[in-house]
Amino acid sequence: MKKILLSLLAIVSLLNSFGQNDYKKRPALGVHFLLNDFKTAATIRSTSLANVLQTKQWNKTKDMAAGLAISYIQGLSNHIDFESSLSGSFVDYPVPGESLTGSTNLLLEAVATANIKLLTDKYWVNPYISAGLGAAKYKGYYSAIAPIGLGLQVNLYDEAFLLINTQYRVPITENATYHLYHSIGIAGNIGKKKEVVVPVVLPPVVEAPKDRDGDGVIDADDKCPDVAGIASLMGCPDKDGDGITDADDKCPAVAGLAKYGGCPIPDTDADGINDEQDKCPTEKGVARYQGCPIPDTDKDGVNDEEDKCPNEAGPASNFGCPVIAQAVIDKINYAAKNIFFATGSAKLLPKSFKSLNEVVKILGEDKTLKVDVDGHTDSQGKPDKNQTLSENRANAVKAYLVSKGVDESRLLSAGHGQDQPVADNKTAAGRAKNRRVEMKARNY
Repeated sequence: MKKILLSLLAIVSLLNSFGQNDYKKRPALGVHFLLNDFKTAATIRSTSLANVLQTKQWNKTKDMAAGLAISYIQGLSNHIDFESSLSGSFVDYPVPGESLTGSTNLLLEAVATANIKLLTDKYWVNPYISAGLGAAKYKGYYSAIAPIGLGLQVNLYDEAFLLINTQYRVPITENATYHLYHSIGIAGNIGKKKEVVVPVVLPPVVEAPKDRDGDGVIDADDKCPDVAGIASLMGCPDKDGDGITDADDKCPAVAGLAKYGGCPIPDTDADGINDEQDKCPTEKGVARYQGCPIPDTDKDGVNDEEDKCPNEAGPASNFGCPVIAQAVIDKINYAAKNIFFATGSAKLLPKSFKSLNEVVKILGEDKTLKVDVDGHTDSQGKPDKNQTLSENRANAVKAYLVSKGVDESRLLSAGHGQDQPVADNKTAAGRAKNRRVEMKARNY
């Protein structure tokens, strides 16, 4: 016991020698929940602490005696706190030399300890060891004890502390018994926080440096002492904020670059793309062609983005493609007027073949040509059936041309039902004109 106390005194002396900052704990009151464990302490006495830990022979929590304690804590130094506590619990206290009674009575223990902290209270988590002296009362027995333990302090924003502690309470008098004391509680500061008084040291009076233009740059360092400016330009002004002083800036009201004398990057062709990024700086263009105009490969006046035949010259009226000869258009229109079907059917009549073969010949002679086949009906019958009939007739013409060797990709068929009449559907002659197939030649 004497060796333990001497060791604690040595640790106290060492910790007190460190640090100048004041982290001494202010007075605090605490409330704690506790558990008294006599069984584990008895096992440690009969074997050893190492054996208890190795074989897990400690007592179960439910078999320990619960109680409450109140405490008063005050810092003696940055690393040492004084703590006094009064605890009470109902136990069947194993008084040495007497048998257990089988009933519980109030055990009161008053203990004073020194809590020696590894760290100061500025740290959130702070382990400590505790040692001290105490007295106990159980029924008519009074005894003295010496608590030795380990604890953990959690700092809750400098106003409260969570305290977890386990002590081994060693009997000093004969009528006391070894036991373990476990507690967890919260302590809150009650003392007024110490205010640190910082002495005011008045600096010697020194005459302020002169700054004629009031720009914050003293005259000794100001290259423009009579005109307000900015510190980064040694007191000279920069109206446009481009980092070039107004005196050296060819465009003082517009931000620019030093290599252009303070002016912005030029845009010679005024196309919105500055010359440094413009591949055609003297010719107005667009951003997607890096400042150059949209190209016109075949030079027909229709740019490639709108030209459906970018490699062959043609007028804008034909989307930039060459104009189809009128004779070809007339032959295809004539052929379209000589296509006949069985009544109410999409079956081609044989007298249509000669006209359609002429179209096959035209398409074979000019591989650039394409044909749109459009079917139409009169207004007789239901609209939905007329729509289907017109589609089927257009498809029948397309199928015939494909069967004669025309690539299907060059043909586009569609039906328009009765929606696009060219004559009056109230007369037989008008309805005959409306029942038709049209073919339109194109090369785009």
